[in-house]
Formats: sequence, structure tokens, C-alpha cells
Amino acid sequence: MSLHTPATAPRVNPLQRIWLREIGMERLWLRPAPVVTTPPATIPVASASADIASAATPQAPVSAAVLPAQPSAPVVVAKATAPAGAAPAAAAAAAAAAGVEPTAQVIVPTGRTTGRPTIPASILNRSGPPPRPVPKTVEDEAVEAPRVPVAEAVKNATLDELREQVVACTACGLCQGRRHAVFGQGATPTRWLVVGEAPGEQEDRQGHPFVGRSGQLLDAMLAAVGMSRDTDVFITNVIKCRPPGNRNPKPEEIASCSPYLMRQIALLKPERILVLGRFAAQTLLGTDATIGSLRGRVHQLKTDDGEIPLIVSYHPAYLLRSPSEKARAWQDLKLASQMV
Repeated sequence: MSLHTPATAPRVNPLQRIWLREIGMERLWLRPAPVVTTPPATIPVASASADIASAATPQAPVSAAVLPAQPSAPVVVAKATAPAGAAPAAAAAAAAAAGVEPTAQVIVPTGRTTGRPTIPASILNRSGPPPRPVPKTVEDEAVEAPRVPVAEAVKNATLDELREQVVACTACGLCQGRRHAVFGQGATPTRWLVVGEAPGEQEDRQGHPFVGRSGQLLDAMLAAVGMSRDTDVFITNVIKCRPPGNRNPKPEEIASCSPYLMRQIALLKPERILVLGRFAAQTLLGTDATIGSLRGRVHQLKTDDGEIPLIVSYHPAYLLRSPSEKARAWQDLKLASQMV
């Protein structure tokens, strides 16, 4: 369409003059200007609607406002442009503040219009590589480790076969972090069976029970009552693999390892059992009583071949931390050695 400005300055009302000053066209309007020809730009409404529906990140919307025409004034077309990335509502507000009436807005998508939903802009604009998976800890692997039934496998095993099963055991997650499974060590046949709780760091490295300072203290205690691990005593643990950080054994770990211990008792047939530590005592006696209430008396462990006398005492590691309890541990050893 062609827009023609007359040679003489037209008359404008105060509102139009303010608006022309705001958009910087006051001087051009009030003096003669050449003929300006602007090609029409129309976009079908249907196509614009499809583009709006499929756009992921729209360009700056373009809006056109028409100055109210008077009989004596020509029609002037002005453009009100909103900031790039502004929403349609923001563009309309900007036009209203300028005193113009916005027309239909057209949003042009950045990509090719397919008529199908596109990937959200929050995903397209994401920077950097995807987050790395958090590495699993030993505790996580312990929970997810495969469970292999133990009771049926050890039912008819010999002592050598039982040792091989313990070394290859994957019944609980402790197998994931072990260096050596600790089956036990000592005399076979045996007079005493000494049962601890679980291997420590030195036991895990060497594959033998009660080594290091705890082992030295236990050997000295046994020697005080005329017993030796080489000729009289077999030493083992309820748990055959070291728990991470020497933490307390979990109930599911005790349940997984208990069949090995019970088969050891059935094969070794000891005259008596000396249990060291709360977890070992609670496992063999099936109780949650404290070690203070269990020590100082003789218990009976029921087996398929009868009953075996059982004495509860403190763990050597606890005695190293609490030397004042050594006197009670000595009483427990004398009680075990005096039994007929």
C-alpha cells in the first residue's frame, strides 16, 4: 500500500503529538515528507497458529499498531517491537504503554515446523555433559550382592569341603570387599572350640582368625589354663568375611554365615565352646541378652548329637580397650577349664 504525506503539516491532537514524540516521528510528521511505499506483510492465520504450537524457542514477536485516522490526516503505520524472547503478553503490554493498539502477533519458530511436539527448550538449552552415576560403596554392593543358599550346600560337607565352600562363598555382600575368607584354624580333633564375632583387618589380610594384638592376648589367656590353638583349641568366627570398617555384623550376614559355623560344630564335636563377644553369644544362644547377663554361668548348646557346654566371655579386642575387665574374663576361663 502507498502512504502519502501532504506538503503542509497536518493538524494533530495533543494525544497524537505525545505519541509521535515518544516514537521519534514528530519532526517527520510535522514537515513535508516524500512518499513512502511499504510492501504489505501478511501471514495466514492458520499457518501462524501451527507455528506457534510447534515452536520450541520463538523469535521476538512482531506487532503492528495503526494510528487512529482522522478525516483530515493520512493513515500512518507504525511498528512497536518487543524485546527479543518476550512473551506475547509482554509485547501487548509494551504496546499498550506506548498508547497504541496491538494487532495480531506472529511468532516465528527457529526450527522447521513439522506440526509435531518438539523437544522442550529446557532440554535443548542444557549445557555440559550428562551427570555421571554415583559410584557404589561397599555398603551398596553388600545390599545388591547375589544371595546363594548355604544350608543345603553344607549339610553333608566334610571339613575340607566346608573350607572350600567358605573360601568361594557369595551368600552375602561381604564377599565383595574381602581379601580372604577366614574359615578357622586349630587342632582337629579339638577339645575346645573358640568362637569370635568376625575377622578384623589383620585377619582379612592373613586369612587366619585372631591374629595381631587380639590374637596374642587370646593365646596368652588360653596358655594360662593349659590350652593351645595348635594342640587343643580350634578357633573360628560367626562371620567368615570382614565387615567394612570393622562394623558390627548385620542380622542378614549372621543368618547367611551361621550354617557354616553349625556345620563346623557338628564336624569338630568339641568338649566345650568358649564364645567371645556379644554377637557370637547372641547367635549361638538365640537371644538378645547382654553379655554381662550371659557370662559367669554355663549354658548348653543343643545339637543333633546332644548338648555341648557353652561359656560366654568378653572379646579380646574389648579387653584391650577395657583392661579392668580382664579379671572377669579370667573367671570365665577358669569356669570353662574346671568343667568335667
